[in-house]
Amino acid sequence: MNLINIQDYPVRPVLRELLQDKTTKQNIMFATDAYAVAGIAPRTPVTVDLLLGMNPLDLQPRVLKSMEEQNQRTRQKAEVFTPSWICNKMNNNCDTVWFGRENVFNTGIEQGWVTQIGKIEFPKRKRWQRYIDSKRLEITCGEAPYLVSRYDTTTAEIIPVGDRIGILDRKLRIVSENTESESTWMNWTYRAFQSVYGYEFQGDNLLIARINLLMTFADYLNDRWHRQPTLPELKKITNIIVWNLWQMDGITGTVPYGKPKSTIQQQSLFFDCEQGINDTEPETVDCKIHDWRGQRTITYRHIKEGRVEKGKDEK
Repeated sequence: MNLINIQDYPVRPVLRELLQDKTTKQNIMFATDAYAVAGIAPRTPVTVDLLLGMNPLDLQPRVLKSMEEQNQRTRQKAEVFTPSWICNKMNNNCDTVWFGRENVFNTGIEQGWVTQIGKIEFPKRKRWQRYIDSKRLEITCGEAPYLVSRYDTTTAEIIPVGDRIGILDRKLRIVSENTESESTWMNWTYRAFQSVYGYEFQGDNLLIARINLLMTFADYLNDRWHRQPTLPELKKITNIIVWNLWQMDGITGTVPYGKPKSTIQQQSLFFDCEQGINDTEPETVDCKIHDWRGQRTITYRHIKEGRVEKGKDEK
């Protein structure tokens, strides 16, 4: 089973963009020693060459990794992924508060759920557009199972579009139920993606999360309009995804390992990833995120501390 295929459409045309770090304007780092056997150190940037070169890396979700690797990641980075049915229960609790009633999208059963049939009804004085624009953050998101649920995180089975339970999945269901033209659907789909955020330390997990969101976009477009996304559409949604899912040390709110060194900006299969790295402690760099409705770029630290910073719109 291959849940993440970086060589096929829609991932391959935007793979280089999916590797971007908007804060550093370089690539995200691996930030894990899981690939040490391939000579890849934690501070090594993730590049297309490393992913697709002569010895391509096997990039797969946790559920398809060996138990030994899963246990190692748990010990070293406290990486523990939540079963999809628990993600659903927690997302249901959030929606119970927002809607003021239970079982809006589905009814939870033992280690599963039953999807509610029919158009979702909204409470008085709450329009569906407000639900789409409501901001959600998945902390230490891993592969982003709370945001999107392409596959069951315990069985690796693909979940049909109509039965998905992620936060973004729910928003996209609402968009499909309340829009009639493709242009309106696309506009509100972009806004739905702009409203969900997540950060992750380990670069391979972050890339999988970004790919999961990208493929979710393609899945819902095909389900609603029976077509694949165009390249311009892929690039636009990828830019949103890369801004909204970023690499960060959740304790410090900064880029992992401090400021990247210019000597490791460009990597290839034949480059010594640690060559030229200064052993002194690099300066910290606050992670930037984008406020799409406010059209500004701000730091995560300012949001966490409840401060507002005037920012310049960045593309």
